[in-house]
Amino acid sequence: MKEPTSFTASSETNMKRKGPSKTAEGVVLHRVFESQKPEGERICYDPYAFYFISSEMVEFATKHPDEAKEAWEQYERLIPGLGNSIAARVKYFDDFVENSINEGFEQLVILGSGYDTRPYRIEGLKGKVRVFEVDHPETQRVKMEKIKEIFGLLPDHVVYVSADLETEELGQQLANKGYNRSQKTLFIMEGVVIYIPPRTVDEILSFIVKNSGKGSAIIFDYFSESVIDGTCKLAEGENMRKHVEKLGEPLQFGIKEGIVEMFLAERGFSKIQNVTSEDYKRAYFHGINENRVVFSLLSFAHAVVQ
Repeated sequence: MKEPTSFTASSETNMKRKGPSKTAEGVVLHRVFESQKPEGERICYDPYAFYFISSEMVEFATKHPDEAKEAWEQYERLIPGLGNSIAARVKYFDDFVENSINEGFEQLVILGSGYDTRPYRIEGLKGKVRVFEVDHPETQRVKMEKIKEIFGLLPDHVVYVSADLETEELGQQLANKGYNRSQKTLFIMEGVVIYIPPRTVDEILSFIVKNSGKGSAIIFDYFSESVIDGTCKLAEGENMRKHVEKLGEPLQFGIKEGIVEMFLAERGFSKIQNVTSEDYKRAYFHGINENRVVFSLLSFAHAVVQ
C-alpha cells in the first residue's frame, strides 16, 4: 500500500542493504489490517496485500500471537495514527489514479513501487494506461515473484524497471523500457521522497518537468522538515525518525511547513494542492471511524507540469 518506500536512503545504506525493503513490508502490513475490516468501516481495500507479507512474519504471528499483538500495540503507541494515515493515503492516491484515467492519462510511473498493487486492482488501467513500476532490484525481484504467484504471469500492461536512483539515471532506465516522454503521464511517489536525499528529489522532479507530456502530474506524500532533522517537538515525530533509522532506511527529505506550493512552483509545477492530515481526516474518518487518530505530520501533495 503500496508502497511504498524502497529506494535506498543513501549510498552507505545501499551497500549495507540485503534483501527487499523492510519499510515496504511495513506499509503493506497496514493495508492488510485495513482490508480485513468490514466494508462499511475500512478506509481502503487491497485484496492482494496479504501475499506480500513474508512467511517469517506470518509464522511468528501464528506461533506467538500475544507477542505479535503486543509488538503492534507498542508500535501504535509510539507512532499513533500512522496506520490510519497510510490507509487514507492509499484511498486518496487510488482516487487520484482513477480520476487520471478518466482524464486521459496514457502512462503511469510508480517510483519506489514497493508492493503497490494499483496496477492489478484498479479497473481501467489495463488496456488504457501503460504502467512502469520502478524500484530497487532487491525489492523488485520479490515483487515480480509474488505477482507471478498471484496471477500465474506478469501482466502485459506493467513494465518492471529495476533501478537504484542513487546510482542510476531515471530517464535512461525508463527509456530503456519504452517510456514515451511525449505522453500525458502520472507519477506516483507514495512513501518515497522521505527516504531519498534532496538532491535526488530535485533530479526526479526536474526529469518529470522536462520529460513528460502536457498535463502530466505528480502525487506524493511528505513529512515536515522538522521530522527529518530531529527538531520536531512532537514525540511521535522523533519516534518515527528513530524507527525507520533502525530498519536501515533513514529519513532524508522533508519540506518546511507551509511552503510546499512555493517549493513545487519553483520547480516547474502548477495547480498545486496540499492535503494536510486535517483534510484527509475530515474526508474519510467520519461515522464509525470518527474517533480514529491520524498521524498529524504526514501530508500529501499533487501538482501538474506547467
